[in-house]
Amino acid sequence: MLDLIFMGPPGAGKGTQASRICAERGIAHISTGDMLRAQVADGTELGLQAKEIMNRGDLVPDAIIIGMIRDRLSHPDTEAGFVLDGFPRTLAQAQALDEMLGSIDRTIDCVPVFEVDLEVLVDRLSGRRVCHEAQHVYHVRFNPPATEGVCDIDGSELYQRDDDSEDVVRARYQKQWVEAAGPVLDYYDGRGLVVRIDASLSREQVDAEIDQVIEGLGEAAA
Repeated sequence: MLDLIFMGPPGAGKGTQASRICAERGIAHISTGDMLRAQVADGTELGLQAKEIMNRGDLVPDAIIIGMIRDRLSHPDTEAGFVLDGFPRTLAQAQALDEMLGSIDRTIDCVPVFEVDLEVLVDRLSGRRVCHEAQHVYHVRFNPPATEGVCDIDGSELYQRDDDSEDVVRARYQKQWVEAAGPVLDYYDGRGLVVRIDASLSREQVDAEIDQVIEGLGEAAA
């Protein structure tokens, strides 16, 4: 069993790493961002509320997020372990998570923190484009489509998510990372769980760093 929390500012690459690690190790990837975007796409009442909040760069209220996570942790695919991506983002969420896990005799093994400069994040996210059909991801400089504005895979139009605009990226970094995440980092740092990853490195170097961290956990458990 491997229970991890990936932390870092929006755009640091924690979602990419979480998807890879979970696929390779057969554990659940729990992304609050993906869960909320699904609600928005489905036009649910929660989705409509969340869209307005996220477009301002603000945090969705703790009660909503905690309820979503509590339900998700009850699914059988989490039994072998999970990576939490985008949760917890506040101290209240971290404390609620401890209560949830304690009730099922589990605890967080490690909190890798993906660190990257704000200007690098602005460049990464403001240049990101996704397709309408299936949300395939491109970047105007780093991974452009063969035909500008058109998805290579399904031919649908590419667009910029509202929360990828430069103003929202900067607002999210300040509100969600600098202000809200500070107490959460201190909380886990005080328990010796935080490991810092240089997310400004190449994808291959970040892969190697996080793999080394996880392998070290296995060796320590043995």
